Order: sequence, then C-alpha cells, then structure tokens
Amino acid sequence: MNFFNKNKLALIGVLAGAIGGYFYYHFVGCSSGTCPITSKPINSTLYGAMMGGLLFSLFKKEKNNIEKNKNSDQ
Repeated sequence: MNFFNKNKLALIGVLAGAIGGYFYYHFVGCSSGTCPITSKPINSTLYGAMMGGLLFSLFKKEKNNIEKNKNSDQ
C-alpha cells in the first residue's frame, strides 16, 4: 500500500496517458499503417502511458535532507 501512496501521481499519469494514447490512435491514428507508434492501438496506448507517467512524475515533491533530519530528531 505504501508503494501506491508514494507513487500516486505517477500512476494517475500512466492511466491518463494510456487513455490519451488510445484516443489518439482512435481519432487521429495513421491512415497508411506505417507509423510506428500510431499504427496499432497497443503501441499508442503503451507510449501514452509511458509519457503520462513521466510527465506527471515531474510534479512530485521531494523532501530535502533538512526537513528529513528535523522530522527524525523529534
């Protein structure tokens, strides 16, 4: 359970990116079928999930060492 609480924002990003990637395949897609990412729904969904996870994980706040030491001393 601690893993989910710790990475909640990145997991939300993965889910949002996967949905966005599938919608991109469905509505935009690739008419010729030669596009490496958008030619198959699984490719665009996985790519969107990866990009969403990376994007949302940028906004994760980390505690600095000073705050960690203050909390451990108390």
